[in-house]
Amino acid sequence: MMDLGRLRALHAVAVHGSVGGAAAALGFTPSAVSQQIAKLERETRTVLLERQGRGVVLTDAARELALTAQTVLGLVEQAEVRLEEQRGQAVGRLLVAAFPSGARGLMPGALADLRRRCPELDVRLLERDPYPAAELVARGEVDLALAQDWPTVPLPVQEGVSRMDLGTDPVDLLLPADDDLAALDPVPVERLCGQRWISVPPGNICHDWLVRTLREAGEEPDVRYQVGEFETQIALVAAGLGMGLVPRLGRGPLPPGVAARRVAPEPGRRVFALWRSQASRRPAITEALASMRECWGRLPG
Repeated sequence: MMDLGRLRALHAVAVHGSVGGAAAALGFTPSAVSQQIAKLERETRTVLLERQGRGVVLTDAARELALTAQTVLGLVEQAEVRLEEQRGQAVGRLLVAAFPSGARGLMPGALADLRRRCPELDVRLLERDPYPAAELVARGEVDLALAQDWPTVPLPVQEGVSRMDLGTDPVDLLLPADDDLAALDPVPVERLCGQRWISVPPGNICHDWLVRTLREAGEEPDVRYQVGEFETQIALVAAGLGMGLVPRLGRGPLPPGVAARRVAPEPGRRVFALWRSQASRRPAITEALASMRECWGRLPG
């Protein structure tokens, strides 16, 4: 009989595309994942991974087995949910994905509250952007995701995934304090044309929103600097290199020389939680959602 943990390791490699990605998702070391795959190869007498350059690829047999593993893991999850419901306690493991500023601004308080409420629950946190996080939830690779989108750029969510809205995270225009636009509050959106921009890279919801907004105002945005972290964006603004639209959640104090101004109409991203609908009655999910909701309510306005 094949070991469930080894099937889980193979499935994670198939989903994340590498041993390192699987290890990060499962909370193991790459060496531990490789050992699990090696043991599964001995159990099945089948080559599952082949070396390709500096990485590995799944063989045809491994891809077939990974599909079977997905079905098996889904059945195991259903059984765990039923057992947890019967016990009425949040136990086992809960894997949560969160977008970076949400992981910094909301999840520390929510996870600390959840640990007090459910001391026997093993909670793990992964930092993931909303697009991949929603896919991980749909595939059963994570149990819960903190995600965000914009009203004009909604996040695609697959069937069978439930959503709990937390609220709206306001977004401010950050610019050098000596810029002429700093005298305005709010800044009309049409005044954003003709500026040098600092933004997250393409493919990120925040970048997509900036591009769409300025195009609707009649201009292709001049994005000079593409950086993933908002802290780096703020540092570039402080150096006078451009301006950025940065959400408030997890932002922290601004350095001297950087001004925050509202934009009219005021942009705001929607923050919400995602989980598989079939796990809605699982106590670990309901308790985690309660902690996230309560922590959101304590955030400054």
